[in-house]
Amino acid sequence: MRSIEHPGPVHPTRVQCVPARVHAVDVELPSGVTLLQGLADAVRQQGTTSAVFSLQDLTLAPLAFVMPALSDSPKHVAYFSQRYEASGVARIESGSITYGLRDGQPSLHCHATWTEADGQRRSGHVLAAESLVERPARIDAWMLDGAAFEVQPDAETNFGLLQVTPTAAARPGGLEALVVRVRPNQDICLALEALCAERNVRRGRIRGGVGSLIGTVFDDGRTVEPFVTEVFIRRGVIEPGADGALRADLDVGLVAHTGEIAEGRLARGQNPVLITFELVIEVQEVAPGAGSES
Repeated sequence: MRSIEHPGPVHPTRVQCVPARVHAVDVELPSGVTLLQGLADAVRQQGTTSAVFSLQDLTLAPLAFVMPALSDSPKHVAYFSQRYEASGVARIESGSITYGLRDGQPSLHCHATWTEADGQRRSGHVLAAESLVERPARIDAWMLDGAAFEVQPDAETNFGLLQVTPTAAARPGGLEALVVRVRPNQDICLALEALCAERNVRRGRIRGGVGSLIGTVFDDGRTVEPFVTEVFIRRGVIEPGADGALRADLDVGLVAHTGEIAEGRLARGQNPVLITFELVIEVQEVAPGAGSES
């Protein structure tokens, strides 16, 4: 499995996890607002500060974005490209968002794949503060209670990253969940399987899911060799396999720094995190005899 050396000290905790509750809601985005403002309004109306979102059939005009890129400085192992803007109205096919706060202000991490007005298909890191909702849309959201995503300095990668912190529970109801951030050089599938085993989660469904991998290996044998990628989870479950052991089944979309786009199911044990990976595990079944972690 590939690995990469970051400029800062290796943090001893490789997977951040905070038990929480998650509330599934449909969010309506009006036309004419930035994607960031529309989501900020929706999260605020739900009385929380953090959420994850799944994107389908959302149109943006303009859609501003950056691509993953090689770093020209030893301060980082990878970086971002220059700013780009999609051609005309862009229709997002699929994507995921992690929403939280930076210095008390709305902040989000969004990776998506879209088709532009000229038919070109692209993928990248959406600049939500510079992208406008072209027509009203409804998107799936999961609001967090008991945990939050907050941008904090990360010494290991030398980036400000969304990290997981506990908060006071604010309201009853919702479903048990684990709010997670995986650090570099951990295979994403194995890390989630180990976490669920530790937390006595027998079945879980991934909500959201935004991050990066060191290249990519799919379970059908296809590979993405360029090591700088931006990734989002299209569908993800963690459940027992035929042998009874937990297996993470993650279907992802991604773009490499070369512009290569790929989709598919990840091979277990061959896909280490590059910079970070944030996601929420909605707990659907706990192991027999195990108590709730929330």
